[in-house]
Amino acid sequence: QYARIWIPDSEVVWKSAELVKDYKPGDKVLHLRLEDGKDLEYSLDPKKKDLPPLRNPDILVGENDLTALSYLHEPAVLHNLKVRFIDSKLIYTYCGIVLVAINPYEQLPIYGEDIINAYSGQNMGDMDPHIFAVAEEAYKQMARYFGILNAGYSAYTITVLEIILKYLLPNWLCLALFVTVQIEQTQTLSVFCFPPQSIGNAKTTRNDNSSRFGKYIEIGFDKRYRITGANMRTYLLEKSRVVFQADEERNYHIFYQLCASAAVPEFKTLRLGNADYFYYTKQGGSPVIDGVDDAKEMANTRRACTLLGIVDSCQMGIFQILAAILHLGNVAFQSRDSDSCVIPPKHEPLKIFCDLMGVEYDQMAHWLCHKKLATATETYIKPISKLQAINGRDALAKHIYANLFNWIVDHVNKALYSPTKQHSFIGVLDIYGFETFEINSFEQFCINYANEKLQQQFNMHVFKLEQEEYMREEIPWTLIDFYDNQPCINLIEAKLGILDLLDEECKMPKGSDNSWAQKLYNTHLNKTSLFEKPRLSNKAFIIQHFADKVGVFCFNKMCFDQSHRPGVPKLRPSKVIDLAPMAFEDHFPYLWSSDGLMRSSRCPLRVPFLTDGLMRPSMTSARGPRSNSLHLLMETLNATTPHYVRCIKPNDFKIPFMFDEKRTVQQLRACGVLETIRISAAGFPSRWTYQEFFSRYRVLMKQKDVLSDRKQTCKNVLEKLILDKDKYQFGKTKIFFRAGQVAYMEKIRADKLREACIRIQKTIRGWLFRKKYLRMRKAAITVQRYVRGYQARCLASFLRRTKAATIIQKFRRMYATRKRYRRTRASTVALQSYMRGYLARKKYRRMLEEHKAIIIQKHVRGWLSRKRYQKTLKGIVYLQCCCRRMIAKRELKKLKIEARSVEHYKKLNVGMENKIMQLQRKINEQSKDSKSLLEKLTTLEATYNSETEKLKNDVERLRMSEEEAKNATNRLLTLQDEISKLRKELHQTQIAKKTIEEQADVYKQETDKLVLELTEQNTLLKKEKDELNHHIQEQAKEITEVMEKKLLEETKQLDLDLNNERQRYQNLLQEFSRLEERYDDLKDEMNLMVNISKPGHKRRDSTHSNESENTYSSEITEPEELQMRTEEPSEKKAPLDMSLFLKLQKRVSELEQEKQSMQDELDRKEEQVLRAKAKEEERPQMRGAELEYESLKRQELESENKKLKNELNELRKALLEKSSPDATAPGAPGYRVLLDQMASVSEELEVRKEEVLILRSQLMSQKEAIPPKNTMTDSTILLEDVQKMKDKGEIAQAYIGLKETNRLLESQLQTQKRSHDNELEALRGEIQSLKEENNRQQQLLAQNLQLPPEARIEASLQHEITRLTNENLDLMEQLEKQDKTVRKLKKQLKVFAKKIDELEVGQMENISPGQIIDEPIHPVNIPRKEKDFQGMLEYKREDEPKLIKNLILELKPRGVAVNLIPGLPAYILFMCVRHADYVNDDQKVRSLLTSTINGIKKILKKRGDDFEAVSFWLSNTCRFLHCLKQYSGEEASFGFMKHNTPRQNEHCLHNFDLAEYRQVLSDLAIQIYQQLVRVLENILQPMIVSGMLEHETIQGVSGVKPTGLRKRTSSIADEGTYTLDSIIRQQNTFHSIMCQHGMDPELIKQVVKQMFYIIGAVTLNNLLLRKDMCSWSKGMQIRYNVSQLEEWLRDKNLMNSGAKETLEPLIQAAQLLQVKKKTDEDAEAICCMCNALTTAQIVKVLNLYTPVNEFEERVSVSFIRTIQLRMRDRKDSPQLLMDAKHIFPVTFPFNPSSLALETIQIPASLGLGFITRV
Repeated sequence: QYARIWIPDSEVVWKSAELVKDYKPGDKVLHLRLEDGKDLEYSLDPKKKDLPPLRNPDILVGENDLTALSYLHEPAVLHNLKVRFIDSKLIYTYCGIVLVAINPYEQLPIYGEDIINAYSGQNMGDMDPHIFAVAEEAYKQMARYFGILNAGYSAYTITVLEIILKYLLPNWLCLALFVTVQIEQTQTLSVFCFPPQSIGNAKTTRNDNSSRFGKYIEIGFDKRYRITGANMRTYLLEKSRVVFQADEERNYHIFYQLCASAAVPEFKTLRLGNADYFYYTKQGGSPVIDGVDDAKEMANTRRACTLLGIVDSCQMGIFQILAAILHLGNVAFQSRDSDSCVIPPKHEPLKIFCDLMGVEYDQMAHWLCHKKLATATETYIKPISKLQAINGRDALAKHIYANLFNWIVDHVNKALYSPTKQHSFIGVLDIYGFETFEINSFEQFCINYANEKLQQQFNMHVFKLEQEEYMREEIPWTLIDFYDNQPCINLIEAKLGILDLLDEECKMPKGSDNSWAQKLYNTHLNKTSLFEKPRLSNKAFIIQHFADKVGVFCFNKMCFDQSHRPGVPKLRPSKVIDLAPMAFEDHFPYLWSSDGLMRSSRCPLRVPFLTDGLMRPSMTSARGPRSNSLHLLMETLNATTPHYVRCIKPNDFKIPFMFDEKRTVQQLRACGVLETIRISAAGFPSRWTYQEFFSRYRVLMKQKDVLSDRKQTCKNVLEKLILDKDKYQFGKTKIFFRAGQVAYMEKIRADKLREACIRIQKTIRGWLFRKKYLRMRKAAITVQRYVRGYQARCLASFLRRTKAATIIQKFRRMYATRKRYRRTRASTVALQSYMRGYLARKKYRRMLEEHKAIIIQKHVRGWLSRKRYQKTLKGIVYLQCCCRRMIAKRELKKLKIEARSVEHYKKLNVGMENKIMQLQRKINEQSKDSKSLLEKLTTLEATYNSETEKLKNDVERLRMSEEEAKNATNRLLTLQDEISKLRKELHQTQIAKKTIEEQADVYKQETDKLVLELTEQNTLLKKEKDELNHHIQEQAKEITEVMEKKLLEETKQLDLDLNNERQRYQNLLQEFSRLEERYDDLKDEMNLMVNISKPGHKRRDSTHSNESENTYSSEITEPEELQMRTEEPSEKKAPLDMSLFLKLQKRVSELEQEKQSMQDELDRKEEQVLRAKAKEEERPQMRGAELEYESLKRQELESENKKLKNELNELRKALLEKSSPDATAPGAPGYRVLLDQMASVSEELEVRKEEVLILRSQLMSQKEAIPPKNTMTDSTILLEDVQKMKDKGEIAQAYIGLKETNRLLESQLQTQKRSHDNELEALRGEIQSLKEENNRQQQLLAQNLQLPPEARIEASLQHEITRLTNENLDLMEQLEKQDKTVRKLKKQLKVFAKKIDELEVGQMENISPGQIIDEPIHPVNIPRKEKDFQGMLEYKREDEPKLIKNLILELKPRGVAVNLIPGLPAYILFMCVRHADYVNDDQKVRSLLTSTINGIKKILKKRGDDFEAVSFWLSNTCRFLHCLKQYSGEEASFGFMKHNTPRQNEHCLHNFDLAEYRQVLSDLAIQIYQQLVRVLENILQPMIVSGMLEHETIQGVSGVKPTGLRKRTSSIADEGTYTLDSIIRQQNTFHSIMCQHGMDPELIKQVVKQMFYIIGAVTLNNLLLRKDMCSWSKGMQIRYNVSQLEEWLRDKNLMNSGAKETLEPLIQAAQLLQVKKKTDEDAEAICCMCNALTTAQIVKVLNLYTPVNEFEERVSVSFIRTIQLRMRDRKDSPQLLMDAKHIFPVTFPFNPSSLALETIQIPASLGLGFITRV
C-alpha cells in the first residue's frame, strides 16, 4: 500500500499512480489512485508475470546521471529527463557514458567564454552535464586516442558539433599556427559548417536543416597537446535528394541559395531563375524556409569559401557546375517508340548545360538517348527508352554532385592540413540517427546499417566498461545478457546477404529490381525473423532493426546508378567547350586538352562522364566504397576511447521547452539510451564508496555498530538491513547494489528520520503543552490571589471609611462652630483696625500736603528769580555783541584800506622777523603763566568745593531740625481739627470706596481680556516660531541632502570613469606585454631558424613553445645565441627596448593628461560651487512667494505688538492719572500687582520679539542657498528685509559663531570617538589573540593528555620547539630594532663630530700664521676619522651587467633576500642612480634604468610562476618607484617631499628629471601585479571548489546522494583533497610572504581583495553549474566557510580592504538556498535580499535547488515565474557566470620611506664588492 508505480498510457506513454490496497501474489487487479485523484483498477496480464515498474523516490528525481536512479527502466528515464528539461531548464543529462542532449529550441546562455572557463580543467563528473565536459574529458585523455560519437537527429547534432569545436578551438588554437590558413574561432566554425552544410544539408519534414551526410572530424595535436590541424571525412551522402524530394521537403540548400542570388551580377551568366522553375527544386512544393534568407546564407557560404582559400574564379566554377545540374534536371525527352527517345532540337536547358560545362550540344544530346554495349569482339550503340533516359540523366546529376561534394571536402582538408607530425587526435563523429520514412531508399538502408554497426560497438563498449569495473573491484560477476544485433548485421553483410545479392544483381547485364527482390525472398523469407515481405508489394522488404521495423523499397533508379550512367564519346574542342574549363583554368588541376581529355594538374575535381572513349557500364560493387569507409570508421572507434552524445528532439513543432513524451520515447528507444539502462540494470547499477555509504546511512547505525573500520561497519549494517545477499556485493573500494536497493535503503532511512522527527515533535509538543498548562495554572493562582486580596481590601476599606466618617463628622461640627466664632472676631478686629488706620492716614496726608506746598512755593520763587536774571543777562550780552560788531566792522575797513597800499606792506615786512621772535617768546611766557594759573585755579576749586560741601551739610542739618520743629508744632495744632473732620469724611470715603471698587472690577475685566489676548498672541508667536524652526530644519536637511547626493553622484561617476580608464589602460598594458613577449619569442624563433637552417628548407613547427624557461636558457646558456648576440651591436638593443617603452609612455602621458584635465575640471567645478556659495553669502538671494508671505506676516505682528505696547502704556498712564488722592485706601496694592503683571507680559513680548528676530536671521542665512527667482516683487521684499536685518547683524554673527563652535566641538568629539574606537578595536584584537593563544594552549594540553606517554613527550617537545622559534623570531626583531637605534646613534655621533671639527677649524683660522710657525711641532697620534657617506653608490660602466646579474637575475628571495632590509635591491639601484645623477652622466642613468627594467622582466619571465619571486620584485619595483618620487625634488606639484627630513631633501636628484622612467616603472609594476594575480589564481584554483563547496566543514549536515557512473569528487577529506583550512593556510602563506617582502599595506589590501574575488567568483560559478550543490545544507556550509574567511580578514586587520564586499554574491546565493521559497512575501524578500545577484543567477539557483532529504521541497515553477515577474524591471547583465578572470584596476599610493640612504649597509652575500659607497 502507498507504493508509487508507473502504468502505460496512450497519451503520455507512462502515467504515475499510487497503490491504494496491498498487492498479494495471485491478484489480477491493482487498485490504484492517479495523481489527479481518480481511482483506477489496473488489470494485470496473466501471461506476463511482470508487475508495473516502481517509481523512484522524489529525492532521486532530477539526477544528473540516469544510472544514479535506483529503479532503472523506461518510465524512470523519461520522467527524469522531463523533470530536468521542463522544471530545471537543463538540456544535458548523463546516462552512463552517454550524454543525452535535448534541443530547447531557443538560445541559452550556456556556451559563452565564462562557461568554457568554468569547465576548463574540471573532471567530467564534478560539474553538471554539459557538452563542454565531454570535450574537456577528451582533451585530458589525449595520451590515448579519443573519440566523441555524436548521433541523433541532424539539426541538433550539427549544433553539438559546433559547440564541441567552439570549446576545443579557443583554448588551444592560439598556440597553433596552421601552415595553409590561419583560422580564428568564428572562422573555424564557418570552415567546418558553412560549405558542407550548404551543399550537404536540406529541409525534411521533421527538420529545417537536416544534415544529409555523416561527417567525422579529426582534430590533430602534437606532443604538447596543441592543435596542429584537422581533417574531415564524410559518409553516406544522400545523392537521391538531388533528383527527388518528397512532399514538404527541399533539395540541398545551395540550389535555393543560387536561385535567390540570381540577380547578383556575377551570376548572370548562369542564367538562373526562381526555384519553382527547376524540376530538381520544385518537387517538394516547399521552396522557402520560414525565417531563413537564402540570399544572406549564400553570402555566408561565399565568405566561408574565401576563407578556405577558394578564390572567386574557382567559386564561380563550382557555381557553374551546380547551375548546370539544375539545368540538366529540366532536360526533357520525347519518345519515338517504346525503345527509343530523342531530345527536342535546340533544347534550351541542354544548351545551357553544355555551355556551362563546356561540352558539345550534339554529342551530349546523342549520348543521353543512347547507350553502348561492348562485347568481346565489337561494340554496339543502342537507343534507350524515355524512362531509361530520365534515369540516366538523374544518375549523371547525382554523380556530378557527389564528386563536387567530395572535392569541396578535400579542399577543406587541404586548407586545414598541417605538416607537423600528429601525435594524437580528438575525433568527433556526427552521423545519422536511425531513420524510417514512408518511402525508404538505399540511403536509409545504408544509414540504418551503419547505426546497427555503431549500436553493436556501443553495446560492447558499455558491457566492457561494466566488466572492467567488476574486475577492478574484484567482485564475482556473471555474464550480462544484452541485446546482440549481430544476426541483423549478418542479414545485411554476410554471404548471400542483402548487400551480397545486390552486388551480384548489379553485375548482371539485365539486373532489375524484380529479380533482386525475388532472390531476397527466396534466400531469407521464412528463414529468419528479421526479414519479412510486405503484403501488398513485390518490390519491397522489411528488416527488423534494433530500434524498429523498416520497410525498404527496392532501389530502382536509386540503386543502379552505375549501370545506367550515359556514355559520352571522345569530344573535340569547340567554342562552347572553352566556357566551363576557362573558369577552372587557373585553379583546377584537370584542364581541357585538344583531344577532349582532362589532364593532370592541381585540382582534384573530376567530371565523371568525360572519359577516354566511350564509357562502359560500371561493374563495381554497390557496397564497396561504403563498406570500406564503414570498416575504417569502426576500426577508428575501436582504437579510441569513445564518448557518446545522443541528441533528442522533444517535439515536432519546435516550441521552446515543450516535452512530447511519445516523440521522446521513440528516440530513446532508437538511440540506445534505454539499452544502456538495461545493461546497467542487469548488473549492479548503484555504487557507493564505503565512506559515502557510511555518511549517508549513519542514521541507521547504532553507536555500538560503528567501528574504526568503515568497510566492516558497512558490511555489518547491510547484513542486518538487506537479508538477500545477492542484492549487493562488496568490492575493494565500493559497495555494489542491485536495482531498487538504493530506493529501499532510502525508504528505511526516511522511515528512521520520520520516526525521529515524530519523536522530536512528540517531545516538543508535550513540552509546549506542559509549559502552556503550567503557565495557565500559574495565571489562575495569580488571579485568585489578586481577587481575594481585592475582596479583603474592600472590606478593610469599608471599615476604615465608617470610622473615618464618624471622626469627620466630629471634626466638621467642631470646625463649623470655630469658624463662626473666628469670623465674628475677625470682623470686629478688622473694623477697629481699618478705623484707626483711616484716622492715622488722614492726619499724615494733611501734614504731608502742607509740607509739600511749602517746598513748591520755595522752588517756584527761586525759579522766577533765576528766570528774570537770565533774561536780563541775555539782553546785556546781546547789546555788547552788537556794539563790538559795529566797532570791528569799522576797524576792518581801515585795515583793508591800509592793506592796499604798497608802503603798508613794506612797513609790515620791516622787523617782521623780530616781531615773530618776540611773539613766540610772549606765547611761551603766556603758556607758562596759564599753566601756573590753571594749577592755582584747580587747587582753589578743590578747597572751595570742600568748603561748600561742609556748608551745605550744615545748612541741610539746620533745615531738617527747623522742619521737625515746625512739623511738631503744626501737628499739635492740626490734630484737633482733624479729629473733628474724620467723622464727616468717613461717610464720603465709604461712598468713594464703592465707586473705586466698581471701577476696579471694570478695569480688572478689561485687563484680563488684554492678558488673554496677549497670551493668545504669545501662543501664536510660539507656534510660528516652531513652524519656522521646523521649516528651517527641513529646508536645511533638503539642501544638505541634495548637495550630498549631487556630490556623491559626481564623485561616484568620476571614480567610475577613473577606474574604467585605469582598467582600460592596464588592459592595454597587459596586451602590450603579451605582444612584447610574443615579439621576443618570434624573434628568438627566427634567430634559431636562421642559425639551424639546413639545405632542403626543412620545415619546422611554427607553433614552437613560448615557454619562458627555454627562451631564457637560450638567451643565457646557448653558445650560438651568445655568439649571435655578440655579433649584433650591443647598443642597438637598449634603444629598441626603450623605444617600445617610450611609445607606451606616450600613451601613458596622454592618459595622464586626460586624467589631469578631468581633475582640473573637477577642481574647476568645486571652485565654481564655492564661488557661488560666497556670492550667495555676499549678495541677498531672491525668495519665493512663501518668503513674501512670511515677511508680511512678521510686519503685521510687529505692528500689532507696537499697538499693544502703546495701549499698555496708555492704560498705565490712565491708572496713574485716575488714581484719586485717596490712593492710600484699601485695594491700592491690587492695582500695583496688576501693573506688575502687565509689565511682565510686556517683557515677555519683548523676549518673543527678539526670538522672532533671531529666527528671521536664521531663515535668511538658510535661504541664501536657495537659487534666486526672477521676480521684481521678490527683489523689493528682499531689499526691505535686508534693511530691517541690518540692525540685527550682531545676532546673526553670534548665531554663526555658535554654529561654528558646535561644529568644531562635534569634529573634536568625532576624532576622540574614532581614536577611542581604534584603541578599543586594538584592545579587542589583543584580547582575541590572547584568547586564541589560551585556547590553543588548552587544546594542546588536552591533546597531550590524551596521547600515550611517548607521543606526549614528542608533542611537548614539538610545542617547545615552536615556542622557542617564535621567541627567537621576536628576539631577532628586537635585535633589528636595536641595530637601527645603534645606527641612529652613530649617525648623531658623526654629526656631532663634524660640528666639533668645524669649531676647531674656526679656531685655527683665528690664529695668525706667525704663531703657527713659532709653535714647536710635537709628534701626535692621529685617529682615523669615520667617513661621512652621502647615500650614493659608485660603480664602473663595465660593471653594470655584473650589477644586474648579482642584484636581480641571480638573487633568490628565499635565500639571501629573506635576511635583507625590505626593498634593499631597490635602495641599492636608486643609490646607483643618484651617483650617476650626481656626476651628471645621462648615458649611465639611461643604461642603468633600461638594464634594470629588462632584468626585472627577464627574471619574471624565467620565474613567473613563483609567487615568492613575483611578490619580491613587485615590492622592490614599487619601492624603487617611491624612491624616484620621494627624491625627485617635486614638492610644489606633487608633494613628494612633504614627509622628507632635511637630510633626505639633500639627497634629491639635481640634474635629471626621471618622470618618464617613473611612468615606465609604474607600467612595469602593473604588469608584475597582474602576473602576481595570475600566479595566485593558478595556486588557489584547484583548492577553491574542493575547499569551499565539496568539503564538509560541518560534518553530518549534508548527506551524500547517489552519483551514478559519473563519480564526483568525494566530499570527505582524504589525504589528497583540499579543505577550507588548506585555503586559509595558503592565504596565510601569501600574506606572510608579502609582509616579509615589505610590500605596501595598500597594495596588500588590493591583492587580498582580488584573491577574495577569485574565491567568490569561482565558488559561485561552480555552484551555478552543479545541481547537487544547490541544497539547504550546502548553503549552511557555504555561509560557515565565508564566516571563516571573514574571520581571517579580521585577524589580519583587512576588513577595510573591500574583500568582504566581493563575497557578497556568494553570501546572497547561500542565503537564497536557505530562505523559504513558497509565498509572495518570500519572493519579495528574495528580490530585496539578492541585490548583488543577477536575475539569471537567481533563477538558475532556484531551478537547480535540489532537496537532499524527503523533508525538503522543490521550488515550484510558479514561484520562479513570480520571481521573474518581480525582477523584470531590474537592469542587470544577462550573463550567468561571474568573470573569474576579471582583475580590478591597481593603484600604487605614494609611500615614502623614513630610512636614511647613508645608513644602508650592503651585505657581502650579494657579491657587490665592486660597488663603492660615496
